[in-house]
Amino acid sequence: QVHLVESGGGLVQPGGSLRLSCAASGGIFSIYVLGWYRQVPGKQREMVATITSGGRTNYADFVEGRFTISRDNAKNTVYLQMNSLRPEDTAVYYCGVPTYDKWGQGSQVTVSS
Repeated sequence: QVHLVESGGGLVQPGGSLRLSCAASGGIFSIYVLGWYRQVPGKQREMVATITSGGRTNYADFVEGRFTISRDNAKNTVYLQMNSLRPEDTAVYYCGVPTYDKWGQGSQVTVSS
């Protein structure tokens, strides 16, 4: 049973950067497709980025080259580096294993001046 814990969220000004981390325990981390998703109140959770076990990445259109997903299988950790943040990026960000519908508790990211 995989357990995921996000960290690294917070308040940042527009144009700033944040790095989210997600540490996993249990399961076989290295084989999972991992993803970062986000959700704002009243809207469905949406995919931000995913990364396969082999490191192939996929990003939502709204990312526009600003975010980078990466993983360190030796540390059972997945990251989301977010640059050039915009107010519309404000959301709760979740890391997860979409295939198994397993998610962390979420990390609030607020982009505001």
